[in-house]
This record gives sequence, structure tokens and C-alpha cells, in this order.
Amino acid sequence: MLTSQRRALISARLASDGQIVAGELAQELELSEDTIRRDLRDMAAAGLLKRVHGGALPVTPPLPDIETRQTMSPDIKKRLGRKAAELVRAGQLVFIDGGTTNAELVRALPREMPLTIATHSPAIAALLEKNRAEVILIGGRLYKHSMVSTGATALAAIGMMRPDIFFLGATAIHPARGLSTGDYEEAAVKRAIAARSAETVALLTEEKLGTVSPHHITGIEDMSALIIPAGMAPETSAPYRQTAMRIIEA
Repeated sequence: MLTSQRRALISARLASDGQIVAGELAQELELSEDTIRRDLRDMAAAGLLKRVHGGALPVTPPLPDIETRQTMSPDIKKRLGRKAAELVRAGQLVFIDGGTTNAELVRALPREMPLTIATHSPAIAALLEKNRAEVILIGGRLYKHSMVSTGATALAAIGMMRPDIFFLGATAIHPARGLSTGDYEEAAVKRAIAARSAETVALLTEEKLGTVSPHHITGIEDMSALIIPAGMAPETSAPYRQTAMRIIEA
């Protein structure tokens, strides 16, 4: 098999299976594992995949800035936000992560609902100006790309909370590698909130499924629910339906 044919096969397998196990593929193709590993190394250098121990995972495309993201898939994000708002109950302590999809969740919340909303996103907090909800804004170093607070100050405040539900924002989700994001400190803050929360729910658009970002947040097994767009190809959502996590379509 020619090098170009092997690498086309690897790309196709990543798209369909969400991962490559070097040893298994080498055995299937009757090639040495070193040959497959060399292909994976060269493809990773070209930005075509992400190498991990024993194989490879799909690579997540760079995330646009927040102003650009506000114009991407607005109707789908509104649907996801409305469905997420149905999970919120009066009297709860709800932690809402940053992001344009979570902003639609905030817009969908009933304005007169009595509850407490914590967030480390100034943009999310500003949307709650006319809501009855009490708002706790977590401070810290502002990570401008996502407009959220990070660092020791944020982690200390989060450590004093026990949210009933956390609406987590992530740039990628993979059935084997869990949820991830692009910034080390932002991932640490997300992990801390998830660890303190009774439930963790993520609202994710289709392009984030089956991908991996550089910094791990949490595993699939630690998630309560995933809210995704309705009407996706069955093979896209199938790996997540086989887990204990609840899948909600919007």
C-alpha cells in the first residue's frame, strides 16, 4: 500500500471511528507498527491529527474569537440554550460557564425565576441584569479569548461552592478522551467547578463531537448530560449514547 493510500485510510478511520490504535491498524494492514507510527507522526506535524500514546485522535480546528463565534450557528445555539433552560429549577445554585451557547441558555431562563447564578464570565453576568436571579461573579485573571476568569483567585472562590448544576463549555468532546479545551488554566477552572457540582451538563454543537483539544477537562463518565442538535447522523452521536450520560436533543 502506498504512503498516500495509508494516510487517506487513516484520515477516513479518524472521521468514522474517532481514533486510531497504531497496533491494531498495523495488524489489519499487515504492516509494521513503526510504519503506522511514522505516518501518524508525519500527519501530526502537518496538523492533520493529534498524536496520543498508542495512536491518534482527530484534531480540533482553532477556535475563533468570541466576536466571531457569536455569528456561528445562532439558531442551533438558541435551540440548545432553550433545552438547557428547561433543566433549571427555582431555588438552585446554577454555575454557568462562558461561551456563546451558554449565553443563549441565559437568555432562555425565565426572568422572574428565583435562583442564584454563579459565573466566572463577565459577559454571562451582564446578560442577567434584568433577571430576578442573584448573581455571583467570580473574579481572577481574565482570559480574554473566552472572556472568563482563571487563576488562583477564581479557584479559591469556586472551592467554597456546591452548585446544583454546572453548564460546562468545551471546545471538544470525544467518547474515549472526554471533554477538553484549548487553554491550560481555563481547563483547570472548569475541572474545579465540575468536581464541586451535583450535575454537569454540556451544550455542544455538532462540529465539536469526536474531536480533542489540548487540555483535558473531565471524562464522559463524570458528565450528567449532553445537549446536542437534533437531526445529526446516527453514527455521530452513537458513541455517546452507549455511555451512562444522558443525551438530550434540541
